[in-house]
Amino acid sequence: MKRPGPALIVLTFLILTLIWGTTWAAIRVCLEGFPPFTGLAIRFALGSALLLVMMRLFGVRFSRTPAERRIWALNAAFSFCGSYGIVYWSEQYIPSGLASVLFATFPLFVALLAHVALPGDRLTPARLIGIAIGFAGVAVIFSEDLSRLGGERVAIASVVMLGSPLVSAVANIGAKRWGAGVHPFSMTAVPMGIAALAIGLVAALLERGRPITLGTRPLVALVYLAVLGSAVTFSLYYWLLKHVSATRLSLLAFTMPIVAVVFGASFMHEPVTGRTVIGGALVLAGVAIALRGPGRGGGGVTTGTAPADRQVAEESHA
Repeated sequence: MKRPGPALIVLTFLILTLIWGTTWAAIRVCLEGFPPFTGLAIRFALGSALLLVMMRLFGVRFSRTPAERRIWALNAAFSFCGSYGIVYWSEQYIPSGLASVLFATFPLFVALLAHVALPGDRLTPARLIGIAIGFAGVAVIFSEDLSRLGGERVAIASVVMLGSPLVSAVANIGAKRWGAGVHPFSMTAVPMGIAALAIGLVAALLERGRPITLGTRPLVALVYLAVLGSAVTFSLYYWLLKHVSATRLSLLAFTMPIVAVVFGASFMHEPVTGRTVIGGALVLAGVAIALRGPGRGGGGVTTGTAPADRQVAEESHA
């Protein structure tokens, strides 16, 4: 597999940051018109259908291997049903900013799991320091929200929300370990379709009788989440995961909140304070330190069993 250039990797990382940085607020807007599991099932159904059409147009075929079926099951259960189900349920009660902060623990889970499951992706002192500084910055960004929140419902939802980055980390490590030779469209389209059916069943059981409001805002948010926030971003994400380490790619959890702050201030009327500026600087510093960690022994990742894939991949400065 030919390794893409640094510029393409950086561009892909930025696209993921910009789109996924706005989806936290988009989910809140979607919830204005759709119950959580209903909206999520529709989102994944639309995203999966679009990807299956794209597979046909581009001539992408399923590999029909045990590894591909393993990835389907893993992503459907952990990444789409588990992680997103938790996020949608939690964002009924907690603001999108707090949800983003709690999800920023994702790199910690990935780093710990990768250290055990991926021989080429070991923890290094620089990576640990960078992750710690970045998480501190994310906490500073949303410390205003955290200090104002209270009540039993918010506290319970916040605890539940922490399950999202954990199950996402499991799916992320599995995709990195077994995803060699599986096309990014396949890694996304089929699991997303399976999740749409499973979550749709949950919605039919738990959300029967809950109203659906077909307003412009929730409809636009739903389409945005389905097309850009699901079909496009997950395809790019799994493509990028083949070329950089799982731990480095998990640093998206640090850059996304910066976009969330700017988007929230511009379109959701959320205040931008001095803490936001300081926190953003800490996030960037943490990412820079982590990405500058030593490459040998700490950066490469074994991505599969094919001879070309057994080589340790050189990490990019994404």
